[in-house]
Amino acid sequence: MDFNYTPEQKMVQSMVQRFAEAEIKPIAQEIDATEEFPWPVLRKMGQLNIMGMAIPKEWGGAGVDTISYMMAIEEIAKVCASTSVIMAVHNSVCCYPIYLFGTDAQKEKFLKPLAAGDKLGAFALTEPSAGSDAGAVRTTATLDGDEYIIQGNKIFITSGSEADTVLILASTDLSKGVRGLSAFLVEKGTPGYTYGTIEDKMGVRASATTELVFENCRIPKDNLLGQEGKGFKIGMTTLDASRMGIAAQAVGIAQGALDESIKYAKEREQFGRPIGKFQAIQWMLAEMATKIEAARFLVHHAAYLKEAGKPFTKESAMAKLYASKIAREVTSDAVQIHGGYGYTKDYAVERFYREAKITEIYEGTSEVQKMVIAREALK
Repeated sequence: MDFNYTPEQKMVQSMVQRFAEAEIKPIAQEIDATEEFPWPVLRKMGQLNIMGMAIPKEWGGAGVDTISYMMAIEEIAKVCASTSVIMAVHNSVCCYPIYLFGTDAQKEKFLKPLAAGDKLGAFALTEPSAGSDAGAVRTTATLDGDEYIIQGNKIFITSGSEADTVLILASTDLSKGVRGLSAFLVEKGTPGYTYGTIEDKMGVRASATTELVFENCRIPKDNLLGQEGKGFKIGMTTLDASRMGIAAQAVGIAQGALDESIKYAKEREQFGRPIGKFQAIQWMLAEMATKIEAARFLVHHAAYLKEAGKPFTKESAMAKLYASKIAREVTSDAVQIHGGYGYTKDYAVERFYREAKITEIYEGTSEVQKMVIAREALK
């Protein structure tokens, strides 16, 4: 593994960093407070090919490598976790599985506009009784002539009320458990497809986490992604790849909190000198920086393995497990360094602290990551 980044990777990182600082950072506090979905920024991201980063150019994407994509997620998360998770979900769990498992016709119809940023995508697995346990999915898809009829509810769906295309997992045979799951592409505006509760969340508040409701929702049978009964494989393959994206988000949140803490430590004075001159603060900053660097290397190692066509399931889970843990720890230390100010909404570290926790939960809880790592280790 080469620890030197290529000129192309550095260029992508620099471009996204400049965009994030200029376009996203100024609105991050406001959209967190108002829960306003950041459509203007997302449209600009589409114009820069950020909404289809890892999809080949022939299908409307930018065709960058996986490490560049991880860098981009991190740079956006450094200023706004809401925007980063919208972008990561769109890329990783909607565009990517369509590219992997879709027919050319499905790629033409669904993937091209998604990868170009003209449309927004989402992924729907979780239900009231099915989260970590995919076998408990009770949403059904029944073939009726040339259509599937979908019945059921999905919850906690990122971008759910805003997405133009949602990839859902539904059972075509409940008696088979996970072997009965199939994947489908459902378009916004399809009769019988509506939205329920939009969650009022602790963090990532601008990302529109939504309940999806399917009542006699009819979709063309051509909207089946892959084959019947292969939905679990599609879902797990997708999540293997997307977990490192959430790990990159966690690294970005932590880095943003560290950057704010360093700035504050240089400016805030107590006892006649900047608090950064005190050893207690210096040691906290040193621990924070070391944890972030270790997490970043785990993320980039997983990305390197994926790009090389090597197994990366364990490494992706390790990256998410560790990066999400240190994001929580680093953001807590950032609030501590800011003291009473860190507990107010006037400083970004308060938001980073709230945003960090979700990285230990979505796209596989930390406990699930440990199960994955142990399973791989025991092979």
